[in-house]
Amino acid sequence: MSEETWLARAVELATTNVAAGGGPFGAVIVRDGAVVAEGQNRVTRDLDPTAHAEVMAIRAACTSLATFELTGCTLYTSCEPCPLCVSASLWARLDRVVYAADRDDAARGGFDDRAFYELFERPRSQWTMAVTHVATADATAPFDAWLAHEGRTAY
Repeated sequence: MSEETWLARAVELATTNVAAGGGPFGAVIVRDGAVVAEGQNRVTRDLDPTAHAEVMAIRAACTSLATFELTGCTLYTSCEPCPLCVSASLWARLDRVVYAADRDDAARGGFDDRAFYELFERPRSQWTMAVTHVATADATAPFDAWLAHEGRTAY
Protein backbone atom coordinates (compact mmCIF):
# COMPACT_ATOMS: atom_id res chain seq x y z
CA MET A 1 0.00 0.00 0.00
CA SER A 2 1.08 3.59 -0.56
CA GLU A 3 1.81 6.26 2.01
CA GLU A 4 -1.30 8.07 0.82
CA THR A 5 -3.38 4.99 1.67
CA TRP A 6 -2.01 4.82 5.22
CA LEU A 7 -2.47 8.57 5.66
CA ALA A 8 -6.04 8.27 4.36
CA ARG A 9 -6.70 5.67 7.06
CA ALA A 10 -5.25 7.97 9.73
CA VAL A 11 -7.45 10.82 8.49
CA GLU A 12 -10.47 8.50 8.47
CA LEU A 13 -9.76 7.50 12.08
CA ALA A 14 -9.50 11.19 13.03
CA THR A 15 -12.73 12.11 11.28
CA THR A 16 -14.74 9.23 12.75
CA ASN A 17 -13.34 10.08 16.17
CA VAL A 18 -14.82 13.58 15.89
CA ALA A 19 -18.23 12.06 15.12
CA ALA A 20 -17.84 9.93 18.28
CA GLY A 21 -17.04 12.97 20.43
CA GLY A 22 -13.25 12.66 20.38
CA GLY A 23 -10.47 14.89 19.11
CA PRO A 24 -9.65 15.20 15.38
CA PHE A 25 -6.54 13.01 15.38
CA GLY A 26 -5.85 9.49 14.15
CA ALA A 27 -2.74 7.36 13.75
CA VAL A 28 -1.70 4.08 12.17
CA ILE A 29 1.50 2.11 12.78
CA VAL A 30 2.66 -0.07 9.92
CA ARG A 31 5.40 -2.68 9.66
CA ASP A 32 6.25 -4.70 6.57
CA GLY A 33 3.19 -3.38 4.74
CA ALA A 34 0.70 -4.40 7.42
CA VAL A 35 -1.13 -2.48 10.13
CA VAL A 36 0.30 -3.21 13.57
CA ALA A 37 -1.96 -0.83 15.49
CA GLU A 38 -4.22 2.18 15.22
CA GLY A 39 -5.02 5.00 17.60
CA GLN A 40 -7.47 7.85 18.01
CA ASN A 41 -7.31 10.84 20.30
CA ARG A 42 -8.82 9.87 23.67
CA VAL A 43 -7.87 12.91 25.75
CA THR A 44 -11.39 13.98 26.69
CA ARG A 45 -12.92 10.50 26.67
CA ASP A 46 -10.30 9.06 29.03
CA LEU A 47 -9.56 12.31 30.90
CA ASP A 48 -5.91 11.71 30.00
CA PRO A 49 -3.89 14.59 28.53
CA THR A 50 -1.35 12.07 27.19
CA ALA A 51 -3.93 10.01 25.26
CA HIS A 52 -3.04 11.52 21.88
CA ALA A 53 -3.72 9.37 18.81
CA GLU A 54 -0.02 8.75 18.20
CA VAL A 55 0.59 7.73 21.81
CA MET A 56 -2.45 5.45 21.76
CA ALA A 57 -1.18 3.80 18.57
CA ILE A 58 2.31 3.39 20.05
CA ARG A 59 0.87 1.81 23.19
CA ALA A 60 -1.26 -0.59 21.14
CA ALA A 61 1.62 -1.47 18.81
CA CYS A 62 3.95 -2.24 21.71
CA THR A 63 1.30 -4.45 23.28
CA SER A 64 0.60 -6.18 19.97
CA LEU A 65 4.29 -6.83 19.27
CA ALA A 66 5.17 -7.51 22.94
CA THR A 67 8.01 -5.00 22.91
CA PHE A 68 8.75 -1.46 24.08
CA GLU A 69 10.52 -0.44 20.89
CA LEU A 70 9.10 -0.21 17.38
CA THR A 71 12.15 -0.40 15.16
CA GLY A 72 11.05 -1.31 11.65
CA CYS A 73 7.72 0.50 12.02
CA THR A 74 6.35 3.69 10.50
CA LEU A 75 3.80 5.92 12.18
CA TYR A 76 1.26 7.53 9.84
CA THR A 77 -0.70 10.29 11.50
CA SER A 78 -3.46 12.63 10.44
CA CYS A 79 -1.56 15.68 11.70
CA GLU A 80 1.99 16.78 12.44
CA PRO A 81 2.87 15.32 15.82
CA CYS A 82 3.06 17.69 18.76
CA PRO A 83 6.19 17.68 20.95
CA LEU A 84 4.67 14.99 23.21
CA CYS A 85 4.06 12.69 20.26
CA VAL A 86 7.43 13.39 18.64
CA SER A 87 9.07 12.48 21.95
CA ALA A 88 6.99 9.29 22.27
CA SER A 89 7.94 8.38 18.69
CA LEU A 90 11.61 8.87 19.46
CA TRP A 91 11.40 6.79 22.65
CA ALA A 92 9.56 4.06 20.71
CA ARG A 93 12.39 4.10 18.14
CA LEU A 94 10.05 4.29 15.18
CA ASP A 95 11.86 4.35 11.85
CA ARG A 96 9.70 7.12 10.42
CA VAL A 97 6.79 9.43 11.10
CA VAL A 98 4.64 10.58 8.17
CA TYR A 99 1.86 13.13 8.64
CA ALA A 100 -0.93 14.71 6.59
CA ALA A 101 -2.03 18.08 8.05
CA ASP A 102 0.62 20.34 9.54
CA ARG A 103 0.83 22.46 12.71
CA ASP A 104 -0.74 25.45 10.94
CA ASP A 105 -3.75 23.33 9.95
CA ALA A 106 -4.02 22.18 13.58
CA ALA A 107 -3.87 25.76 14.82
CA ARG A 108 -6.65 26.74 12.42
CA GLY A 109 -8.70 23.91 13.91
CA GLY A 110 -8.17 25.17 17.45
CA PHE A 111 -5.20 22.96 18.36
CA ASP A 112 -2.27 25.36 18.40
CA ASP A 113 0.87 23.57 19.57
CA ARG A 114 3.20 26.35 18.47
CA ALA A 115 3.46 27.60 22.05
CA PHE A 116 4.94 24.24 23.07
CA TYR A 117 7.43 24.20 20.21
CA GLU A 118 8.47 27.75 21.10
CA LEU A 119 8.65 26.96 24.82
CA PHE A 120 11.49 24.48 24.36
CA GLU A 121 13.54 27.16 22.62
CA ARG A 122 13.41 29.45 25.69
CA PRO A 123 15.33 29.11 28.95
CA ARG A 124 13.34 27.35 31.67
CA SER A 125 13.38 30.55 33.71
CA GLN A 126 10.99 32.02 31.12
CA TRP A 127 8.51 29.13 31.16
CA THR A 128 5.00 29.71 32.54
CA MET A 129 5.29 26.45 34.51
CA ALA A 130 8.13 26.24 37.00
CA VAL A 131 10.50 23.30 36.57
CA THR A 132 12.80 23.26 39.58
CA HIS A 133 15.78 21.09 40.45
CA VAL A 134 16.13 20.24 44.13
CA ALA A 135 19.13 18.01 44.80
CA THR A 136 18.47 15.53 47.60
CA ALA A 137 20.96 13.20 49.28
CA ASP A 138 19.31 10.15 47.72
CA ALA A 139 18.55 11.63 44.28
CA THR A 140 20.72 9.11 42.42
CA ALA A 141 19.58 6.05 44.44
CA PRO A 142 17.16 4.83 41.74
CA PHE A 143 19.93 4.97 39.11
CA ASP A 144 22.38 3.26 41.44
CA ALA A 145 19.82 0.49 42.02
CA TRP A 146 19.25 0.23 38.28
CA LEU A 147 22.95 -0.11 37.52
CA ALA A 148 23.37 -2.71 40.27
CA HIS A 149 20.38 -4.78 39.07
CA GLU A 150 21.81 -7.62 36.97
CA GLY A 151 18.44 -8.51 35.44
CA ARG A 152 17.70 -5.05 34.06
CA THR A 153 16.47 -4.67 30.50
CA ALA A 154 18.53 -2.09 28.68
CA TYR A 155 16.73 0.53 26.68
